[in-house]
Amino acid sequence: MELHLHAAGIGALADDTRRELYSYVASQPQPVGREQAATAVGLAMHTASFHLDRLVAEGLLEVEYRRLSGRSGPGAGRPSKLYRRADREFTVSLPPRRYDLVGDILASAVDRAALGAPLEQALEACAHEEGSTLGRESGTDGTLDALAAVLEAQGYEPTLFEDTVELANCPFDALARKHTQLVCSLNRSYVQGVADGLGCTGVAARLEPEPGHCCVKARVES
Repeated sequence: MELHLHAAGIGALADDTRRELYSYVASQPQPVGREQAATAVGLAMHTASFHLDRLVAEGLLEVEYRRLSGRSGPGAGRPSKLYRRADREFTVSLPPRRYDLVGDILASAVDRAALGAPLEQALEACAHEEGSTLGRESGTDGTLDALAAVLEAQGYEPTLFEDTVELANCPFDALARKHTQLVCSLNRSYVQGVADGLGCTGVAARLEPEPGHCCVKARVES
């Protein structure tokens, strides 16, 4: 989830000056120089430079160098340091939520259903494939410890018992409350896909809802 990185980036905006500079740079159609940004928010150049570079260090802004005169060659002057909003997205949710993940699965299922597949089957298949891909790409072995570690990175807050992984948090909580059957079924297929992708032999994801927990538990079954 990279919580520490996201929190550090968003935390940089707690400072009023940095937040104002970020808002100004982000609102401009073209990258802006330090002098332009400093003038726009009423700061001394050295103060603006310090805060702009802090925003770059936290991943909120990016830098490019370009001659503003449009000329090149001798006498054209040094390229100017320009700032623009970074492409990287920052989100912090506590408890962790993964609405981007469930959105991707739902969109893939709708595309598949448009080609003629029954929607319910398409949802289960897409969720399982998404989880299976994650499991295969994790590079870990097929143990419950590995399954718990991968699910933890997805925000499930797992607890590992001798033959069971219990999940304290549902990353799709708000949707699951409104569309329980659909989202919980999708969730089960996703967790099963992760287990299968990891090679967790004999592990089955089951719907076992409890208050305050994710509806899914992964168990070793004989």
